Formats: sequence, structure tokens, C-alpha cells
Amino acid sequence: MTVRRAFLSLGSNMGDRAAHLRTGVTLVAGEDPYRVSRVYETEPVGGVPQDDYWNLVMELTTTAPPRELLQRAQLAESAAQRTREVRWGPRTLDVDVLLVGDLVSDDPEILVPHARMYERLFVLIPLRELAPDLVTDDMLTAAVGAVRALDTLGSLG
Repeated sequence: MTVRRAFLSLGSNMGDRAAHLRTGVTLVAGEDPYRVSRVYETEPVGGVPQDDYWNLVMELTTTAPPRELLQRAQLAESAAQRTREVRWGPRTLDVDVLLVGDLVSDDPEILVPHARMYERLFVLIPLRELAPDLVTDDMLTAAVGAVRALDTLGSLG
């Protein structure tokens, strides 16, 4: 089995955002070693009026394929009682698989790399924190959204 660096984005803008993010990180990581970026407060994307998000990116060292990481992401969202009523609407927890090593998947259920990751500062800034080799200045310039660093996940209540 090949060990890869995988990156996932987690966000929350409903309820106890810090608790949802902590639980999400734990459930997504499973037994894999991981690192987590700082938490960033970000404006919502998609035009639906809602509160700001808290976002982070986590890096896993894993043998898990993209589909397994998607299953972990869905488990974490379910544990946070996420509902899918409005596209791009508010959510307790949103988990997206961004990258899994150099794998490419065009499976409609799990696109890797994530289709819109390079458009969003709330993904690129925390990703760059963990993997500066993957995010160029030009990528940051081309992406959109207001992002403000908060603190580490362990420091937020």
C-alpha cells in the first residue's frame, strides 16, 4: 500500500463551530497521523445569507484511497448532524477531500483534486500553511474570499 499525503478542508458556521471542527478532525483522521492548520474565519461562498465560517485544512499521512476519505468525511458530517437543505447553505460541518497524493479521480462522487479548491482563499491559505509547496502566490492572487486567521483549534472555545 502506498502512503500518501492527503488534504481535507473542514468548515462550520452553525452551533459550536470549534466542537464540530474538533470532532470532524478526530473522525476523519481515524488512526492516521495528521496535522491541522490554524482556524480561519471566512465569509460564506455561494450567495446564501448566513454567518461566517470557521475553516481549517488537515493533512493526513495515509494509505486510504479517495473513496475511503470521502466515507470518513461523510461520517464526520453525519456525527455533526449536518443537513443538506440548501446548496451552499449554512452547515454544522462541511468536509471536502482536496488532494490525495498525486491521485486524480474524475468519479462524480469524489473529484480529486477538488474541483473548486483553487478558487477559494479559505482553502488555499490554510493549505499553504501546511504545504507551502502546493500553493503559489499566483494561486492566492487568483482566489477569492475574505479570510482572517483566528487561532489554533485547541485554543478556540
